[in-house]
Amino acid sequence: MKPLYVLLGSFAISNHIIFIVNKTMNWSLAGNIAMGIMLIFTAIGHFAFTKGMSAMIPDFTPYKAPLVYLTGILEIILAVGLLIPQYRKATGIILIIFFILILPANIKAAVENINYQTGEHDGPGLSYLWIRIPMQVLFIAWVFFCAVKD
Repeated sequence: MKPLYVLLGSFAISNHIIFIVNKTMNWSLAGNIAMGIMLIFTAIGHFAFTKGMSAMIPDFTPYKAPLVYLTGILEIILAVGLLIPQYRKATGIILIIFFILILPANIKAAVENINYQTGEHDGPGLSYLWIRIPMQVLFIAWVFFCAVKD
């Protein structure tokens, strides 16, 4: 839920600042700034909670810790890409694919009660999917309307 709060809070603040500066609303720009901030926030987790996030990756996947670091770096690059107009659409498409590809890790974490911070099996469990899957759909729709379609 923290990424959702970061996204919505950043969107409200960005929208407010854009309105003060430009005397007009720019929903897409505020949306891309907010998604970029959220991606930076979640990328930090890849470096702070590498063990827990590695445990979320399906067992057949090799090099789990380097993959967690790589996806953290990718999130930072995508955050920047959303703010560069000539790269925004391509970045949005890559980000939508990324959100789809990470869903199995979230499903595994829920099914196996994995705590993404520690890697222990004391996480929220299947109830987490009632929040995570709709949130993932929201992220995909957000990127589509703010970066791809715009």
